[in-house]
Amino acid sequence: MTVPTVLVSMPFMQVDRPSIQVGLLKAIGEANGFPVRTLHANLDLAARIGPAYYRLLAEHRGRQVGDWLFSVEAFGAAAPDVDGELPAEFADELAYLAGESASVRDRLMRTREHDVPAFLDALVDGGDWHGTGVVGFSSTFQQNTASFALARRLKERFPDIVTVFGGANFDGVMGLELVRSVDCVDYAVIGEGDRAFPRLLAALAAGTDPADVPGVARRDGDRVVATEAAPPLDQLDDLPAPDYGEFFERSASLGLPTAETWLPFESARGCWWGAKHHCTFCGLNGTTMRFRAKSPQRVLDELVGQARRYHAFRFEAVDNILDPAYLKELFPALAAGRHDFQIFYEVKANLTREQLKVLAHGGVTHLQPGLESLSSGVLRLMDKGVRAAQNVNLLRWARYYGLHVGWNILWGFPGETEEDYLAQAAVVPHLVHLQPPASAAGIWLERFSPLYAQPDRFGPQRRTFEASYRHVYPEGVDLDRVAYFFDHEFVDALPPSAYAPLAKAVADWAEAWSGGPPSLTFRSTRGFLRIEDRRRQGHDGTYTFHDTLADIYVACSERPTTAPAVRSALGLDRPVADVEAAFEQFAERGLMFLDGNLALSLALPATPGR
Repeated sequence: MTVPTVLVSMPFMQVDRPSIQVGLLKAIGEANGFPVRTLHANLDLAARIGPAYYRLLAEHRGRQVGDWLFSVEAFGAAAPDVDGELPAEFADELAYLAGESASVRDRLMRTREHDVPAFLDALVDGGDWHGTGVVGFSSTFQQNTASFALARRLKERFPDIVTVFGGANFDGVMGLELVRSVDCVDYAVIGEGDRAFPRLLAALAAGTDPADVPGVARRDGDRVVATEAAPPLDQLDDLPAPDYGEFFERSASLGLPTAETWLPFESARGCWWGAKHHCTFCGLNGTTMRFRAKSPQRVLDELVGQARRYHAFRFEAVDNILDPAYLKELFPALAAGRHDFQIFYEVKANLTREQLKVLAHGGVTHLQPGLESLSSGVLRLMDKGVRAAQNVNLLRWARYYGLHVGWNILWGFPGETEEDYLAQAAVVPHLVHLQPPASAAGIWLERFSPLYAQPDRFGPQRRTFEASYRHVYPEGVDLDRVAYFFDHEFVDALPPSAYAPLAKAVADWAEAWSGGPPSLTFRSTRGFLRIEDRRRQGHDGTYTFHDTLADIYVACSERPTTAPAVRSALGLDRPVADVEAAFEQFAERGLMFLDGNLALSLALPATPGR
């Protein structure tokens, strides 16, 4: 006996990327002999309300607007905000959602009262649900209530359908509480589903109890019964490539463009740095931090296969950190094979110039390096394992090799000082030729992060679930157990005014790029250096240096280095103090970044491609 299964990705999954979760589970299910199809239902809502508006709603940080939009359809009369108070309470924060001819509240209320019910009706009435045995929902960030709303309607129309939920929103205690409190959830997979999902389908097909499968939870009266999850999968090479066929077919049928689509792929799970030093604010990986990676050849074969299958060249790694082994095997092979891919990866910020060159030549065009600060003191508080000079150096060589860097500046860490932020604000004007951060703001408190899980380590704090959750879930749901984001305040926190100079400097940085990126470049030969400064419009300048000063500057260009190391490398017969004095001269002109005992030249080589 087989169990026809539909795996659904509901709003607010991004519209420009297929769901790797449902794509992978479809391939796993079919490899185990079960008929599985996918439904990227998020595309239907994007087509209904417009992709631009949908993308705004799909922002997963901030208030729970996406889940609020589906709350009434998910919970009916039990929904806590039937009258629509959320848009008014958070009006200033949600101003970006206003339409051309409608206020934020009017636009959101129309979406909730008209578009959402019509969207759900169309899914149920127009879908091929007859004969379906299992409907599975993958839920990450704000996909919960949309999934509950569809599950509720399906179970009303087709009572024999079994619903299965999983994904990051069901990790740990969050999943157990949702199983307990949401009646349209029959089973949930807590943790990785690669083995639990096909075993659950096998149990349903055989008529045995799925709750005996490792990693599966279900309700039993007023309590939740959950089996211990199996150990995380080690051999990632054994996994099939995700099946994205339905995503492209559905996009085409809805008239949605796919030219900008990035195909998600997975080359590793967990975080090798987090397993040693968990960054204090990071809540990713939940209960599966241990790092595992596919072999370089397996990744190469998958990229080539998916490109041929879907006529796509853009790939987005969902890994939380790059496997260092790929720098020696995968990316050189991609470069040697002349594959015309564009690839996104998350990386650690301690990459060298040569490593960034390897990535660029291997097809990486976008990086998310987790820089987060330009202060080594604050980075230590984060447990990042890098210094500010390394962050700046990554920005330098990423600019040189044409790599787009996605990063943010964060503040709000226990133990920080006002000077940490004044110093960053002072140095920012010298960095405007490098890619600016997307934002500068306080940290979010995330479940599973050390700041959340180890409160005694970081000092007294006041915290509660993020305020908009109470507009989403009924009274019977324990929000302290369901929430992923929390509002918090450390008792000894700095006042908001401490961050204002840095916020202003970052805004000016972004403004400096609005008319095209500024530049700071150098040309050199033995004993002579010329720097062209085009960082401030209307204040262009040229610096020339000779002999030892020129050599010192060039010696600090490759990577952050110390005065003793420069003295040794150049074979100087003068004291280290003279080298340090040269560092200070360069820094006073905004040409060098000083970070404790480290010095880093800020200008980039004018000669490209080296």
